[in-house]
Amino acid sequence: MIDNRPSDFGQFWYSLGKELSEIPVSAETEILNMRSTNFADLYGVHISSLGPYKIHGYLSIPKGEGPFPVIYYVPKNASVLEIIPQGTSNQIRSRYITFSLACRGMRTSDSPYSAMYPGQLTDGIESMSTYVYRGIVADTLRGLDFLVTCPSIDKSAIVAWGNDNALLAGALHGAVTHIVSTPSFLYDSIQQASKTSTYPLEEFNDYLRLNSERKDEVSEILAYYDLKFHASAITAESLIMADYEGGLHDSKTIADFTECMSGPVTVHASERSSYRDGMFTEEWMTQKLFGPDVAPIIPSHWKSE
Repeated sequence: MIDNRPSDFGQFWYSLGKELSEIPVSAETEILNMRSTNFADLYGVHISSLGPYKIHGYLSIPKGEGPFPVIYYVPKNASVLEIIPQGTSNQIRSRYITFSLACRGMRTSDSPYSAMYPGQLTDGIESMSTYVYRGIVADTLRGLDFLVTCPSIDKSAIVAWGNDNALLAGALHGAVTHIVSTPSFLYDSIQQASKTSTYPLEEFNDYLRLNSERKDEVSEILAYYDLKFHASAITAESLIMADYEGGLHDSKTIADFTECMSGPVTVHASERSSYRDGMFTEEWMTQKLFGPDVAPIIPSHWKSE
């Protein structure tokens, strides 16, 4: 691996954090009775991020006395925001505070900017200042700024869950205590994209087919977001869901990232089964937050497996 970490890498992220800190969170919450249950209340949340820009999320709080551990479903590379990921047991909301956030461009956070999917990953990549992912990372961090103000949270148990953004959250925000992440598009992005024609990495190939002369410039911009350069800042206990052996992001390929993480790391090679991988993830998280004697909450259709 050639170490092409930008010389001003630290200053770039410090400046983003400082700029974000000068914008009030300005949270607005509204109870959503239709989506609330007998075990959890759901709120629609609007908060202010970099720009300033208004972003939207769903906050679910268990009924009863807290504090409760938190699952923060970080912004994803898709258009639609869900309360919890599709296929997850709704009962998860009885045990955890959950917060899912739509970054700028996603539906419900698409005014004035509405992203294209695919297309978001290269939007504005002509320069450092215009690349949309600077704002998306800020949105991800702002979600944590909001969460730590919620009175019912257990600040010793905040899980960032999702794609590469969960790892950036752990590297750039001190509130994250645990991470569950499936790296997909911010690890050695251009090199990894050259090995595949599947999205989301194909977005970079699409862009470079039309702008081949900009490959070096794009690589320089993406270096600021490259997970391997953030690894040493991640102190949270982490579960990395790698590809199956031989897959694009298998444990061998991402080893120069995972082996440099500062916190404890479990790397799980995909078993190419949503049930087996899902069970491993739920058992890992439950064991870390509640201990070995508490059963994970799983979807009903898994119980017959």
